[in-house]
Parts: sequence; C-alpha cells; structure tokens
Amino acid sequence: MNDPTVLVKTELGGFLMEVSLNKAPITSANFLRYVDEKLYDGTSFFRTVTEDNQPTPQQPTAVKILVIQGGQVDKAKEHPPIEHETTQKTSVRHVVGAVSMSRSKPGTATSSFFICIRDEPELDFGGQRNADGQGFSAFGRVVSGMDVVERIHTQPKEGQRLQPPIKILSITRILT
Repeated sequence: MNDPTVLVKTELGGFLMEVSLNKAPITSANFLRYVDEKLYDGTSFFRTVTEDNQPTPQQPTAVKILVIQGGQVDKAKEHPPIEHETTQKTSVRHVVGAVSMSRSKPGTATSSFFICIRDEPELDFGGQRNADGQGFSAFGRVVSGMDVVERIHTQPKEGQRLQPPIKILSITRILT
C-alpha cells in the first residue's frame, strides 16, 4: 500500500506532504483523522523557531532547532492524545522537511505538528532536545514545496510566535 499524500494550502502557497502510514501507523492515522474531518482547515502555522529566538549562550548545552509549528485545533474538537511512536520504532527521522507531532511528554500529542527546516537528529529517539530522551514522533515529510515552508519560517515574529500567524486554508488527501 502506498503512503498517502496530502496537499497543505496556506495563505503563502501550498506544499505536498507524504504521510508515512506504513512506518508510523499510530501517528499517521491520528494526523489523517484530523485531515479527513477537516479540523486543520482554518488553523494556522503559529510558531517559528529560529537561531535567534532560542536559549542564550549562557545555556551552552541547549539544543537549537529550526522548525515551524501549526495545526493546533480548538481544544473542544481535539481527539484524545495518542501513544508515542519513537523514531527508534518507526525509522522515520527528523531530516529536512520531516513532519512530526508536537508534545510536552510522551503520550500527549494531539493535533499540533511541526516541520523541520534542516536535519534535526536531536529530535529523534535518544536526542538531547527532550530530557526524557524519547524524541518526537516523526510521521511524514514534505515532498514538494519546501520553499513555502521556508517562507513561513522567515515571516515576522515576536519571540517564537508568528505575527500574524500564517493561515492554513486546507489540508486534503491527494489521490495517488
């Protein structure tokens, strides 16, 4: 079975993502549930993490990352959190264009996801970004339109908050 592809349309343009349903079935099914129920439509990319808006040099052990985050669904419409699928289990790594679920601790991921602007191995299982060492659950990758993702990453911000957020017009499955 081929992995599904989704089209993400934003106010700055669109991009295609391949969802690794075969390798990361729990996380992918969760994401696709939000897609199929159109719950991402009208949400936004609200966060951009850049070199200049992370821990200061006084924290030399801090791991810096480059990502954009979006898809935060209204709490009343969110589905329950899902089981944490580590990159050790799935082999879906945090490389340029990787799509991954946001979380605070393992087993808390719901709707919000992020996209890596560069290779981010410290977000994988065993990486140093999380004190628990479990990493994040990568479940797909941008296969076309990475220039749009990069454009979102460089939009005006206050701290890590995009100002204004970049609206997600829709996320839909593409028949392949």
